[in-house]
Amino acid sequence: MRYLRELLRPGRARLRAWAVGWRFWGLTFIGGLPTHTLRGILYRRLYGLVIPRSSVLYGGAEIRAPDRLKIGAHSIIGHRAILDARRGIEIGCNVNLSTGVWIWTEQHDPQDPDFGIVGGGVVIEDYAWISCRTVILPGVTIGEGAVLAAGAVVTKDVPPWAIVGGVPATVIGQRTRDMRYTLGGYVPIV
Repeated sequence: MRYLRELLRPGRARLRAWAVGWRFWGLTFIGGLPTHTLRGILYRRLYGLVIPRSSVLYGGAEIRAPDRLKIGAHSIIGHRAILDARRGIEIGCNVNLSTGVWIWTEQHDPQDPDFGIVGGGVVIEDYAWISCRTVILPGVTIGEGAVLAAGAVVTKDVPPWAIVGGVPATVIGQRTRDMRYTLGGYVPIV
């Protein structure tokens, strides 16, 4: 009973907590809608997400701070992506984020005795391909045309046209620079 009274206690902090909770619930609900067109419209109109109509955002995405997320033309965000844009995420054109990609812009500082928060924005340049189950940590820039192999954990900047993999991710190859494709031509229902 004491817990319920605490939840219902008036005050600015409590109201802000309720607002954050409802906002998160709304974003989760939109992420589960069965049509990418409706998801895009609601994300843009209700939450200020910058995503062109030529880009596709698959279902189940978890977006934190959508007003700080910018997605370029012809890009694809795969199923169940987590996009933590609290410090800003910029995704270029013709970028492919596969299923289950996690991008973090904030994390706890393990050296801080108060378990404080540190972070920085993430930039993903044009033609990058981020394969499934990849984790990108705060403050990282993924160069143009770079490829992140499945399961990579990216802790530092990735040079343009590099192929990286592993934990932590290291350069394992180079990609050709002759990219001419345009993503987003196929528009799925979910």
